[in-house]
Amino acid sequence: MTGLRQSSRTSELQTPSAQPFDGSLVVPFEDNRLVADLLGEYDANLVMLEEHLGIEASAHGNVVTFRGSQQSCELARVVLQGLYERLARGEAIGPGDIDGAIRHARAASAAPAQAESGARGLRPPEAAQVRTRKRLITARTPAQSAYLNALEAQDLVFATGPAGTGKTYLAVAFAAASLERGIADRLILSRPAVEAGERLGFLPGDMRDKVDPYLRPLYDALYDVLAPERVERGIETGIIEIAPLAFMRGRTLSNSIILLDEAQNCTPMQMKMFLTRIGEDSKMVVSGDPTQIDLPPGQHSGLDEAVTLLKDVEGIAHVPFTQSDVVRRPLVSRIVAAYEKRR
Repeated sequence: MTGLRQSSRTSELQTPSAQPFDGSLVVPFEDNRLVADLLGEYDANLVMLEEHLGIEASAHGNVVTFRGSQQSCELARVVLQGLYERLARGEAIGPGDIDGAIRHARAASAAPAQAESGARGLRPPEAAQVRTRKRLITARTPAQSAYLNALEAQDLVFATGPAGTGKTYLAVAFAAASLERGIADRLILSRPAVEAGERLGFLPGDMRDKVDPYLRPLYDALYDVLAPERVERGIETGIIEIAPLAFMRGRTLSNSIILLDEAQNCTPMQMKMFLTRIGEDSKMVVSGDPTQIDLPPGQHSGLDEAVTLLKDVEGIAHVPFTQSDVVRRPLVSRIVAAYEKRR
């Protein structure tokens, strides 16, 4: 199945001349009109670089000066020049983009090839992106970039890891973009209807009213990447289908993007049933957090089993996320880290 096409351009940006490092690095920018957005209101983006990289940064006109260790200054240069290129392409940047650019630059600098070539050979890493009619979403961690690239390249992708890493949101964004571009005819979103450690009893209303509470996170992601009228029209016509896992039995889903969220709450038999629903010209995404299993005592999760059994199967990828990939507020990352220490 043909996926979204990703730009492979990784242009080499201007690097300082080969002269002894004197504790400061001067980086000029050509277009003064873009510099204000690059630096942020009251130079807020420079402040983020200072806090994350332990440097001092100052701006005079269209020139930014970094002071600190050579490696940190070079990382700051890479981040700022990469963001400048995005602004030049007409993209908007915010605090999340600064954080994401820093994460990508750090990962690039830690790569063996970059370590051999030295700090001054760094290029601005190309974060993967997916565009819907409503917005452009840019990966904020290297794992998110790997995830989007895997979604494009493979027919079945497993994504595992803690909450707040973008597993569900990026999958929904990719699926919505595929639907809008005509790459897929249908978008099918599913979750197991398992309650998180409490009993809600019988819920009133028709079938949609009963299952909506379990599927609300998928609705939230959809409305964030598509216009509300597009979502409602898609649901009414069946182009967008949101259903509990139990409704998948006996179906063959072709020409579709199929997402299973909270997959850690599937039993092994349910997981096998779901995975064998994939039909011709379809892609399937299975995401979950193996540390948050809400199945009744004595029942085993099918997510870890499936990842292990299928790890060497052609056409399948597994992207593991960790606590370092959490992109919600820093408090969430600290909570996840505390729970991981207890394990």
